[in-house]
Amino acid sequence: MQRKQHLIALDLDGTLLTNNKTISMRTKDIIFRAIEDGHIVVIATGRPHRASIQYYQSLGLTTPMVNFNGGLIHHPTDKNWSTEHNPITNKLALSIVDACYELNVQNILAEVQDHAYLDQHDEQIINMFQATQSTDIHYPFIVGKIAEQLMDDPTSLLIRPQDEQLEQLQTQLDEHVEFVEHRHWGGPLNIIEITKKGIHKAVGLHQIAAHYQIPQERIIAFGDEDNDLEMIDYAGIGVAMDNAIPPLKSIANHITATNEQDGVGIFLEEYLNLRPIVS
Repeated sequence: MQRKQHLIALDLDGTLLTNNKTISMRTKDIIFRAIEDGHIVVIATGRPHRASIQYYQSLGLTTPMVNFNGGLIHHPTDKNWSTEHNPITNKLALSIVDACYELNVQNILAEVQDHAYLDQHDEQIINMFQATQSTDIHYPFIVGKIAEQLMDDPTSLLIRPQDEQLEQLQTQLDEHVEFVEHRHWGGPLNIIEITKKGIHKAVGLHQIAAHYQIPQERIIAFGDEDNDLEMIDYAGIGVAMDNAIPPLKSIANHITATNEQDGVGIFLEEYLNLRPIVS
């Protein structure tokens, strides 16, 4: 009997990747087996292209990719694919930057596809972003006042407020709720990510599913953080990692093992009835 083809969407950090930012051999082998069985595997991440392409290549993917939480939907190996870039307008971005200057936030970073503007030199931010790169990739920061440097429409803005400013900044950003989305990153630093309104991973997943003619009920999506909420809710088979935030677990159809315990591989092997990997 012919197996039904599924679209499998993989978040990276905290999901596919272990805590040391690698894909375990067991999970990688199971993903290879899923691809061999005719399933379609895509990466859907908040990372930019430059910080995710090494994982795309290590899995041997030839599919579209969702970057910047849906801000960029593109195909790394097919130039005929219709790239969709959904940035914030430069005018709106600079108005938010000005508001951040008035609050005297610690720092601001603007991502423009494959380069980034950093308002002030900040070792903690630089180290955080360099940690997401492979050792042979240098994160291309342009350091200097963003209000003077930024000429393009940014894909996203990352704001690092003073710790006591977090709620105040979120309240001020709510004034722009008709135009932008904002999310608080989990992790060691207080970071607010700002993207264009209505842009999230589910937007990219919907576009890719339509391209491959995969119905919603045969979309499997894995995630762990709040930037995965829309994708997990949209997918017919939304899977939260055991290390996921409680709100994500509450809307997921399934909960699998942690990213350190091969949760992605374990679920795919069982759900898709893939042949077990013999060690």
